[in-house]
Amino acid sequence: MVLDNFKFGFSECGFQSEMGLSDIDYNSDWFIWSNDKRNIQKHYVSGDLPQNGVAYWDLYKQDHDNADKLNINSARLGIEWSRIFPVSTENIKVNVKYDNDDILYVGIDDEAIEKMDKISDKNAIKHYMDMFNDFKSRNKFLIINFYHWTIPKWLNDPSNFTDNDKQRAIGGCFNNRIIIEFAKYCAYIANKFDYVADRWSTMNEPNMVYQGCSVDNSYNGISMRKKKFAEAHARAYDAIKSFSKKPVGVIFANGDIQSIDNDVDIVNKAKFFNRYSFFDSIINGDLSWYYELINDGKSMKIRDDMKNRVDWLGLNYYSRDVIKRSNSGWDILKGYGHYCGDMKKSLDNRSVSETGWEIYPDGIYNIIMDYYRRYKIPVTITENGIADDMDKYRSNYIISHFYNVEKAINDGAEVEGYYHWSLTDNYEWASGFSKNFGLFKVNMETKERLMRPSAIIYKKIIDNYGVPENLKWIAENKI
Repeated sequence: MVLDNFKFGFSECGFQSEMGLSDIDYNSDWFIWSNDKRNIQKHYVSGDLPQNGVAYWDLYKQDHDNADKLNINSARLGIEWSRIFPVSTENIKVNVKYDNDDILYVGIDDEAIEKMDKISDKNAIKHYMDMFNDFKSRNKFLIINFYHWTIPKWLNDPSNFTDNDKQRAIGGCFNNRIIIEFAKYCAYIANKFDYVADRWSTMNEPNMVYQGCSVDNSYNGISMRKKKFAEAHARAYDAIKSFSKKPVGVIFANGDIQSIDNDVDIVNKAKFFNRYSFFDSIINGDLSWYYELINDGKSMKIRDDMKNRVDWLGLNYYSRDVIKRSNSGWDILKGYGHYCGDMKKSLDNRSVSETGWEIYPDGIYNIIMDYYRRYKIPVTITENGIADDMDKYRSNYIISHFYNVEKAINDGAEVEGYYHWSLTDNYEWASGFSKNFGLFKVNMETKERLMRPSAIIYKKIIDNYGVPENLKWIAENKI
């Protein structure tokens, strides 16, 4: 049994779930990207359009009713930056301190907030308030996330890129211009929504963006972009704390990194590059990994302006990554984890989801223990789920993964919540509506919500405050 105050929730993303009936948001880079005819012709995107989505913007009360039916007590919900500020905030000046290319400080005062308020979209603000108030009125816990991959088009407009650049024109690699505007946006939202938020998350899966927002996939290229996202989080953390005392975290995508031949050294190097370099930066202020790149091996050890800039860690987990040492460092092996493609079974004889991801429940235990042992900061599983339209595996998936969450708690990790991805089907980025993660299936024509059987299993776990004894046998077998 888990803690009595444990948060059993669901996670959603504004861009992926809001549109479908009214109030289409035309103003984000991802809207432009997903609607671009050239992208559709080149199969960079599916051709499914986010404006035809599941319509959480209009049907949020119905979705909250469905969450009530499952006794869900929490949610991580997002705000779309492009809805709040469809026009640029860059003319509103704030106090920025630099050290060469480093941004050490972004000072946002009440006067700047007042100026931002004058150009914000009041209808969007009211609608988010209505959505959040409805959820909170049901005695639920709310995490508000600021950034989930989409950026206002006035900061990143993919239509301005040439054809050769276009494949990687999405995501908006953070630069100093975006960092400053992001800090301002976070300060404004914290000021407006502090009364309803229980927690904040600055970003969801920034690592997926800084790994993929440029054609430069080199170690140095990714490291340079990673540093900017870490700096953006730190400046956003400070901005939020200027207007709110609520805990601030950041959410990371995680594969359970394993070596095919038990090469401990290469696993440790991969974990540092993929996880700990980012978190060491915002927890310990240690950016040695970055300054070694630009200072010919002479590292600057600690940045105080980056230190202790996280109160809780959000961990997203779906599968593992199996690696092998190579001349370039390591290679991820196909046939395991996230790289099973169209295989029905992985090379380890495990079932594979519709996204081509191996079902590997032990990995959620491993990532929890890895992070907690290193940082001793409370963790929350902020996404875990499976693309499984016919619900063949989801019940067993939830049972086996939550069983491993319980195991981590019993082994001393401070785990504060588990958020299923997601309550409903939604728009899965370049895959469109072909990958269905919802506890509730959505008829995309009528927007009707249809409960999948796995939702009942999730309710049983919630009602029992853990996996019931008569279901634990499922977790002890490969799915």
